[in-house]
Amino acid sequence: MRTARLTGLGLAVATAAFAVTGCTADSTPATSASKAPEASAAPVSSADPAAVKALSDAAATLGDSSFTMTMTQGSGFQLTANIDAPHGNGDAEMTAKGTNTALTVRTLLFGQDLYAQIPGVTQGTTWTHLDMTRLPDGSNVGLKPGQIDPANTAELIGSSTDVQRNGEGSYAGTLDLTRAAGMAGISKVTIDGYGADAQRVPFEATLDQQNRLETLTLRLPTADQREAQPLVVKYSDYGRTSTAEKPPAGQITEAPADVYQALGGK
Repeated sequence: MRTARLTGLGLAVATAAFAVTGCTADSTPATSASKAPEASAAPVSSADPAAVKALSDAAATLGDSSFTMTMTQGSGFQLTANIDAPHGNGDAEMTAKGTNTALTVRTLLFGQDLYAQIPGVTQGTTWTHLDMTRLPDGSNVGLKPGQIDPANTAELIGSSTDVQRNGEGSYAGTLDLTRAAGMAGISKVTIDGYGADAQRVPFEATLDQQNRLETLTLRLPTADQREAQPLVVKYSDYGRTSTAEKPPAGQITEAPADVYQALGGK
C-alpha cells in the first residue's frame, strides 16, 4: 500500500540524514533535539587574513568550474556529486546505511528543476520532479537548486573565526556552526544539540597545486556521550565534462503530496 511504503520512506530518509546531522553509523541519534545551546560569549576572530583569503578564493572558484564532490561520514554515509556549476546542472547519488536500513537516492539538477529516484516512490528508470519550495529549509536529498556545492563549503569557511595556515596548501581553524545552520546538511536541531561546542568545531582544509579546494574535514562535537565521525568532503576532477542529461518527458512524474510529507514538507 502506498501509504505504508511512504511511511517506510520517511524513516529511511531520516536515517539517510544521520551522517550530516551528527548521528552514528548504526542510526542511533547522537544529538538531542531538546538540548538548548549553552550560553557563551561570541567568539573573537583571530584569523590570519591571508589564510582566510586563500580559502575564500578557493571556494569561490567552485562557481566557475565543473567538479566532482564526495562527502562521507564514517562507513554509513556517502554523497557523490558531479557538478557543472557554470550551467547549474549536476547529478548525485546519496547512500546511507544503518541498522537494518539502507537507502540510495539519486538526484538530477537542471537549473531550478530537481529530479529524484527514491526507493518506494519511483520505479525503474523513471524520475520524480520535486518542488523544493515545499520542503523545509536545510532539506537535503542530494542536490538543490541554487546550491552549486552540496557541502556549501564557501559558507562554512565564512563562519570560521580563526583560520590559520598549517603548511603548504594546508589550513586549519574552527567553525561557528551557529552561523551556518543547514550548511553541509547539518540541521539547526543538531547544532542546538552540540551546545556551546557548536561555536568551535575544528576543521582542516587542503588546496591542490592550482590553489583549488581539495579536502575539507569537520571534527564534529561529541553529543550524548557518543563520538561523532568526522565529516569529510573531497573535491576532484575540476573541469570535467558533465554527462548529466535531463530525463525524457515520458520518464518524469510530479511528486505526490505524500512524498513531501514523508520528507518533512507540505
